[in-house]
Amino acid sequence: MEKIFLIVLLLLIQNSLSMSQWQSEVRLTNTNTYSANSAISSSGNFVHVVWSDNRDGNNEIYSKRSSDEGSSWSADMRLTNNTFFSILPSVSASGSQVHVVWEDSRNGNPEIYYNRSDDNGTSWSADTRLTNNNNTSQNAHVSASGSNVNVIWRDTRSGTYELFYKSSTDGGTNWSADAQLTNHTAGLVSSPSVSSNGSNVHMAWSDDRGDGNYDIYYKRSTDVGNTWGADARLTDGPDISETPSISATSTDVHIVWLDLRNGSNEIYHKRSADNGITWGIDTRLTNGPLQSQTPSVFSISSAVHIVWKYGFTNNEIYYVRSIDNGVNWEASKQISNSIISAYSSGVTASGTVVHVAWTDARHGSSNHQIYYKRNPTGNPVGIQQISSEIPDQFLLSQNYPNPFNPVTAINYSISENSFVTLKIYDVSGIEVATLVSENQSTGTYSYQFSSASYQLSSGVYFYRLQTSGYTDTKKMILTK
Repeated sequence: MEKIFLIVLLLLIQNSLSMSQWQSEVRLTNTNTYSANSAISSSGNFVHVVWSDNRDGNNEIYSKRSSDEGSSWSADMRLTNNTFFSILPSVSASGSQVHVVWEDSRNGNPEIYYNRSDDNGTSWSADTRLTNNNNTSQNAHVSASGSNVNVIWRDTRSGTYELFYKSSTDGGTNWSADAQLTNHTAGLVSSPSVSSNGSNVHMAWSDDRGDGNYDIYYKRSTDVGNTWGADARLTDGPDISETPSISATSTDVHIVWLDLRNGSNEIYHKRSADNGITWGIDTRLTNGPLQSQTPSVFSISSAVHIVWKYGFTNNEIYYVRSIDNGVNWEASKQISNSIISAYSSGVTASGTVVHVAWTDARHGSSNHQIYYKRNPTGNPVGIQQISSEIPDQFLLSQNYPNPFNPVTAINYSISENSFVTLKIYDVSGIEVATLVSENQSTGTYSYQFSSASYQLSSGVYFYRLQTSGYTDTKKMILTK
């Protein structure tokens, strides 16, 4: 009993320490003009931030990247160059590809444009116009999974705002025709959000269906947008529910949104554990005297990360985390220190690092800038020592689950201090990932391996543990 108590106590201390490891804010832009509406995505060691910037006399889309998990950052890179507005970008990284969509008025009316990088943001392709009509196309959101790229936006070509979708199955080279996903005789859709995992595509949006009361709706496809299920109404209260954000990993789907059911703006969460077929209860995440708005969610394995702005006149960015798929939630934490106003926040995670970017008004009302913050130990994916007891022998265990998609646990024990490598190979014997390469003390370790960080296709892979006196190799199967 005493041993169990000590283990629980150590886990609580570890969780508390991981929350406290937020490093200092980093100012990513430094201009005398207006940088706003940032979006963030990560893949492996690379972190990508995009935003709209008027340093050139009109709003253009800019990008910035880190190749070392947010420790240092490249110079700003201008992605658009025209005399009209380019605004409201969205970004999604998958492997070495980075996909960006935004609203662009270069054709005389708002259209959706796209650009991509195939080399982790070092260079970029030419702009691709995704929509072509005489009406308004706006609020685009992108999600990529492997070579599948999914884009959602709202569009007035049908006479009122409707939800539209477009996809590419070859990494953004070719695109499907526009598909209209909603069909109103009255009412509006707003704030579309998309998340994908392999061939599964999940969408959430706010919809009033003509009754003047916005609720959260959900729709999914299991074949990369070729066919779609029926609209599912996730909230049905007398008050407004809006600005949803969605994130999917494996069979778990998480949605967060702003909700007025308690008389003030609060953040709520809802989860599906079966790929969007059924949904759990609404969970209220905030309960403060001021306004909580515009949440953003990112999930990976069993970790769920959420950020939002909190305040009334002077807003700050707050963060909360669950490490058991949204069953339990830790205490929320203020992570910005704007004093004036912080807003438009986004969150992502890769390896053990959590990344947050937001727009900040601390430099003046006409000089908003992009800020960034990281927690290097905030995401419980990667290597963790799960026991310091000295094992009887070196041992490499079979990964679990197996087959897996996209996360699996690889456990191993080392009976003496040693330099340890843990690597992944494909069936041809080519190394595709180095998970561990360091000196480790005796104990038992667990590595939460996510194939999504390495853009691996379905198939058989091998993982090999090697120390100074022990080598073992086992087979695992990735299914998508």
